[in-house]
Amino acid sequence: MIDFNFWEILLLAAFAVILFGPEKLPELARKAARVVNYLRNIANDASGRLREELGPEFADLDLTDPRGMVTKHLLNPVQAELEPLKAELEPLKAELEPMKAMATSASAAPFLMDALPEVAPPRPVAFDMEAT
Repeated sequence: MIDFNFWEILLLAAFAVILFGPEKLPELARKAARVVNYLRNIANDASGRLREELGPEFADLDLTDPRGMVTKHLLNPVQAELEPLKAELEPLKAELEPMKAMATSASAAPFLMDALPEVAPPRPVAFDMEAT
């Protein structure tokens, strides 16, 4: 959001008086107010149409907080579906913790390197210049 303090507004007003003169300034202020009002009406109409198109399940949609809107309507339902999966995977995570500690220790590194299968180097892939 635009943040102006008192001195910045005073400086802008002084520049406006110097640039446009005191005769044209009231007319320009009225035109600026009309433009702001017109843009506000467009934004309100757009948000009203969006609520109308989304339907009643999004009637409490708060367009001023997009992060909260995404969290409430998109992330919370997904997290609710993932909770049973998290509970199911928790015992597996507990089993893997000792193996992770062993793999990161320096004494287990030679053992793990011997246990790894030999991996063939990647084959070159044909590249067609005309296909790109």
